[in-house]
Amino acid sequence: MSDQKFTSSTCDVPAGGTVPRHVAIIMDGNGRWARKRFMPRVAGHSRGVESVRKIITRCIERGVGYLTLFAFSSENWRRPADEVGFLMQLFMRSLKKEIARMHENGIRFRVIGDLSRFDEALVRMIRDAEAMTAGNTALELTIAANYGGRWDILQATNALIASGDLDGPVTEETLQPFLSMAFAPEPDLFVRTGGEKRISNFLLWQLAYTELYFTDTLWPDFDETAFDKALASFSDRERRFGRTSEQLSPEERARAGSHKGHA
Repeated sequence: MSDQKFTSSTCDVPAGGTVPRHVAIIMDGNGRWARKRFMPRVAGHSRGVESVRKIITRCIERGVGYLTLFAFSSENWRRPADEVGFLMQLFMRSLKKEIARMHENGIRFRVIGDLSRFDEALVRMIRDAEAMTAGNTALELTIAANYGGRWDILQATNALIASGDLDGPVTEETLQPFLSMAFAPEPDLFVRTGGEKRISNFLLWQLAYTELYFTDTLWPDFDETAFDKALASFSDRERRFGRTSEQLSPEERARAGSHKGHA
């Protein structure tokens, strides 16, 4: 649980800016990228790690403070066993290879999700990496693994009840500290690569007023230029959070330019 409190977009109007403070990404299209090249699906996952490196670097360059990546959903266990096994091994190899570099670059690393189904060695590596990078501030990188938005809301509710702190009805204020992403502001920008246009049980609570951006680009091809296009799209959005355009401050209207298409 985080001691820091962030504004809820359904209770207060969050502070705005031309650069999103928090970007959340579903990294879709690895398997299709591989099939187009007559390669096994797992080759696409391996290539996708390179895109992760590029986007992490770009986030730091552009001033994004929080990056959350959907690596493995609670529904992904339905995939073929050999692919699931490869993904677990890839996670371990990548973490072992990258964590020292992330620490040197000031990146704080976290994992959210139900880790009870993961191998003990992997869980130990995750916890060690989180402890090593706990004091870093250049970027907060969060990996959602065996994560689902419904699971998150349910586990938060159960944790609130178990805490004994519930005195009256459940409210946003009482539930929020128990959500997996309580340590971060709500995402300003959601990106999904690969052409699908759905959020697939990702951060259901947190995406209430997030700007959505979908692209046909497959994740292994999602580079700095593609990410810049997503950021440019965000900078043109008029974020009203239930208000009318006339209620926006001059700064908010100037930020959105002539864009009028978002509620």
